[in-house]
Amino acid sequence: MSTPHLLSIAGRLADVAAAHSLPLFRTPLAVDLKADASPVTLADREAEAAMRTMLRAELPDHGILGEEHGRERLDAPHVWVLDPIDGTKSFITGSPLWGTLIALMHQGRVQLGLVDMPVLKERWVGVVGEGAWCNGQPVRVSGCTALDQARIFTTSPDVFSAEEWPRFDALSRRCALRRFGGDCYSYAQLAGGTVDLVVEASLQPYDYLAVAGLVQAAGGVMTDWQGQPLTMDSDGRVVAAATPALHQAALAMLGG
Repeated sequence: MSTPHLLSIAGRLADVAAAHSLPLFRTPLAVDLKADASPVTLADREAEAAMRTMLRAELPDHGILGEEHGRERLDAPHVWVLDPIDGTKSFITGSPLWGTLIALMHQGRVQLGLVDMPVLKERWVGVVGEGAWCNGQPVRVSGCTALDQARIFTTSPDVFSAEEWPRFDALSRRCALRRFGGDCYSYAQLAGGTVDLVVEASLQPYDYLAVAGLVQAAGGVMTDWQGQPLTMDSDGRVVAAATPALHQAALAMLGG
């Protein structure tokens, strides 16, 4: 399947998701808690259901892994990984920094990653080995190689366990600037060269696979805390960096 065709499908999936989520943004919505105590709304469920309907109609032999509606045919050569609203806490509190994440896996590795920011009207797309773009314009990571020059992000201290937090705290205090918040947008900023390092934990495959595709396509490095490639079975602790040297420096302080 050609890259333009895959990009077209990913873009239309993002359009379908936004058509269901954006009209509900900053409107009264019931918020339910899932088994892991994370919030979910009608917007999350309807956006993913619409994406699944499209994929089943157009690519019935492809697999699907979604945050809200589970797994289908994960043994297929191609699997789409969907997060209809990454940053549901941002969504329900009126922050614009939520997005739709779409990854295409081929034989277990990320081939394409899309981060759509409907409120910001920014669409970030990366094809591993071919490049990355924001709204059609090429983007690339910064050339930062040293921690003391790095701008580091994480979504919240709450993503870390009591054992993980001191490691992140020590690492981030070595950096030039540390910021909290951003959800998936932090990885887009890294792909665009305005952030140098993102470190998180407690993520699920639909949280990290699309952004890994984008970061890698933009020339960056993204692995787990042991430096291993990210797969559907990774433990949810991730390090995304602008350069291999910065990545290695971060891994050394996180200590796996």
